[in-house]
Amino acid sequence: MKIAVIGCTHAGTFAIKTILSENPDAQVTVYEKNDNISFLSCGIALYLGGQVKDPQGLFYSSPDELSKLGATVKMNHEVTKVVPRQKTITVTNLETNQTFEDSYDKLVVTSGSWPVIPPIKGVDNPNVYLCKNWNHAQKLFETAPSKKRITIIGGGYIGAELAEAYSTTGHEVTLLDGADRVMSKYFDEQFTSVVERDFADHGVTLGLDQQVKEISGNGPVTIKTTKGTYETDLIVMSVGFRPNTDLFKGELEMTENGALITNDYMQTSNPDIFAAGDSAAVHYNPTHSLSYVPLATNAVRQGILVGKNIVKPTVKYMGTQSSSGLKLYDKTIVSTGMTMAAATQRGMNAHEVIVKDNYRPEFMPSTEPVLMSLVYDPVSRRILGGSLLSTHDVSQSANTLSVCIQNKNTIDDLAMVDMLFQPQFDRPFNYLNILAQAAQAKEAK
Repeated sequence: MKIAVIGCTHAGTFAIKTILSENPDAQVTVYEKNDNISFLSCGIALYLGGQVKDPQGLFYSSPDELSKLGATVKMNHEVTKVVPRQKTITVTNLETNQTFEDSYDKLVVTSGSWPVIPPIKGVDNPNVYLCKNWNHAQKLFETAPSKKRITIIGGGYIGAELAEAYSTTGHEVTLLDGADRVMSKYFDEQFTSVVERDFADHGVTLGLDQQVKEISGNGPVTIKTTKGTYETDLIVMSVGFRPNTDLFKGELEMTENGALITNDYMQTSNPDIFAAGDSAAVHYNPTHSLSYVPLATNAVRQGILVGKNIVKPTVKYMGTQSSSGLKLYDKTIVSTGMTMAAATQRGMNAHEVIVKDNYRPEFMPSTEPVLMSLVYDPVSRRILGGSLLSTHDVSQSANTLSVCIQNKNTIDDLAMVDMLFQPQFDRPFNYLNILAQAAQAKEAK
């Protein structure tokens, strides 16, 4: 069996390893247009902020490792054309500019995503940088130390992490976003207001609810928005990502933004073409629908499933809650599933409770408050989503809520589920029990 793989970051790496582990006789050829594989882009802010000293730790595989497993790895090779009816691909060697054709029995599309470049006048200014891959990280690492003022355009996860990182390295940081709150897609206002106060306390200027209209100049750089003008020395564009799937337009079924649609076995509308990672849509359990959520967690799971199902449909996709989190300054902030705003936007029947309580008893030498939200269906009482924020490490509680959503648990299940009690760790009722009990009380009124 001859298998061609397009792209090799998270999904591609795990697909290749799984394919070769379970099908050692398979002929796997990997085409990667970059000069590196398996880079953990979620670690860029940690690297740029100085918390990660050795960036090589952000790579968890290598072309040599995949070659030793039996793959033929072709770096700096870009697939420029795919003809599914003939099962052929056209490839360009980016080092020699030579083009050749290859064939396949099965094709794996793990081509990832690329930053969205908004149609801003002057966006091609040389002082505008992207933040997606290893090469982007290297350019920022080399350039930013000599700059005084850094402006981040885009207040999602990456923008927030970069703003925090550069605010700790002596830079004057501005964070701009068209929404009226940072990370508004992921958290309720009670959560983002805490983050915004922390940004202000650390000298970050927030320019929210305004659109960037123009970028001009070369020292300083001027940014004009719908609400004002900002001067800066370096700009990082981080407004979102789009799937790298242009090769398959008109050939495979896609969502509106170009994400490839797959079945439960990661097959696209062409059963001999598989897709995983940022190039594919996810099966989003809270809504039982397709969604585009470019997270490494989704990518590695989908990649493994490609490997499990490459010969025949074997292991079904469980879907995802798109659990995610980050640490900003001294606070852990995590979420899973739906926010109330997202549920309302989709026209779903949903209720929400927001509770603040200490994670362990007040008689202990210290304790910390936990801000929590729970979104649920008031009829079925099924849990749809939740968020937590605290200086205490609440990250694993998001994983607990993720399991609840995956298993279609209700607020009644969570309210009384058995969790350990020891004053070092929590109360007789864990704070997640207390959160669900608040939901029960709301529905009893």
